[in-house]
Amino acid sequence: MPTQIIDGKAIAAEIRAEAKVAVAELSKHDIQPCLAVVLVGEDPASKAYVGSKVKACEEIGMKSLKIVHSVDMAEDDLLAQIDELNADASVHGILVQLPLPKHMDEERVTERIDPAKDVDGFHPVNVGKLSIGIDCLTPCTPTGIPEMIVRSGLEMSGKHAVVIGRSNIVGKPMMSLLVQKGHKANCTVTCCHSGTKDLAYHTKQADILIAAIGVPEFVKADMVKEGAIVIDVGINRVEDESAAKGYRLVGDVDYASVEPVASAITPVPGGVGPMTVAMLMGNTVKAAKMINGLPV
Repeated sequence: MPTQIIDGKAIAAEIRAEAKVAVAELSKHDIQPCLAVVLVGEDPASKAYVGSKVKACEEIGMKSLKIVHSVDMAEDDLLAQIDELNADASVHGILVQLPLPKHMDEERVTERIDPAKDVDGFHPVNVGKLSIGIDCLTPCTPTGIPEMIVRSGLEMSGKHAVVIGRSNIVGKPMMSLLVQKGHKANCTVTCCHSGTKDLAYHTKQADILIAAIGVPEFVKADMVKEGAIVIDVGINRVEDESAAKGYRLVGDVDYASVEPVASAITPVPGGVGPMTVAMLMGNTVKAAKMINGLPV
């Protein structure tokens, strides 16, 4: 059978459409979900990410606050800004765009956000709730991956999932999500990282292989079990003189060699990437419901 290409753009559009319906339903309760996005500095990539988030809010009828500060802003002033947003009942989600300038402590800033409004799912309270299976706001990128798999008609329960990478943003929450009960999880989970010996031995055991290490085209065909579902979280720029921009985007998986081996695979771009903003919209709607005591 030909390899199934998991279309992240189409699935993300589906999730955004569902969020739009939910926003319309909340309006009947006089609630308009609102996402506050705080950007410190002029980093081009961060500005682009913030722009995409604000645009997504507009498309589904959600309110957004785009708050931009200069790169030399004092950390205490940023913390005071977060306190204001925490206290603002009209704001349901708060996102501080990372990375922050070097003089700021990202951990301290993250912990200042009210866990009920932590739509990035990075606050220790939400990390702890996720680990013990309490419903909460969870990190957008890993949360989108089971959605992609299940909405593509693929089975997860009982499968052996191998995650390459142990970051706090993807790898660790991915493990916590996959091990929970439910049809969008219920996996046996192995985590591989820079300290793993004989990495290929472990990756070849995977029914579901998730690569999140930030190394271009690291996962080769000889590391993948025949028929595995392969999810590529990476997005890397590699120089390419033949490309109009002088570079091309590739994932952490060597797509050309792995695609014939896999039963299903995500492309880069167009795979996991679009899901992140879609899940952020979903998290903001969820936060609005939870804050107002409505079922999620």
